[in-house]
Amino acid sequence: MKNVKVKHPHTLKSLAELFLVFLKLGAFTFGGGYAMISLLREAVVEKKKWLSDDEMVEVIGIAESTPGPIAINMATFVGYKQAGVLGSTVATVGVVLPSLIIILAISLFFEQFLENQFVKYAFYGIKIAVSILILNAAIEMIKKMEKKVLPILILVAVTILMLLIELFNLPFSTIYLILIGGIIGIISYGLSLKKARKKS
Repeated sequence: MKNVKVKHPHTLKSLAELFLVFLKLGAFTFGGGYAMISLLREAVVEKKKWLSDDEMVEVIGIAESTPGPIAINMATFVGYKQAGVLGSTVATVGVVLPSLIIILAISLFFEQFLENQFVKYAFYGIKIAVSILILNAAIEMIKKMEKKVLPILILVAVTILMLLIELFNLPFSTIYLILIGGIIGIISYGLSLKKARKKS
């Protein structure tokens, strides 16, 4: 990823905008990080133009390779790019706050909440919607992916491996797939630099 530069000096308006955008994402996204990718892309790439599609893919890769949920890592990165350290703090607080409030409220009535039939049926519907959101995010990212041989081969190989791991319940962590993909990318970049130097 290119060096991250703060786009604008922070103002009260820019900080409020960051907070409200990520507050909305945190409040209305169900199903965790992967389900959030589609809505994150719509908010920060299509509407606000805070990230490009390439940057979005790169940040997702970094967020999945580092500790913490993808939404928090994304909020921290976008906030920093827009308004520095204060921006990253505001965006992160915005995305975390709704979940914190909801979990605290649920914890007070946890057993009654789980026993409620309306809640159970609501979660069935939410699971289906979350699956569609994840699929939509995957399709959008594949469309924007650089159409070169190596990225396509990695995509196909990882998809096949993930299916095999799930189908046969293999004891293989997806972390290793991320690391292998990173190593292949570094080697590919090194080879392309070597070729470029030879030509020059």
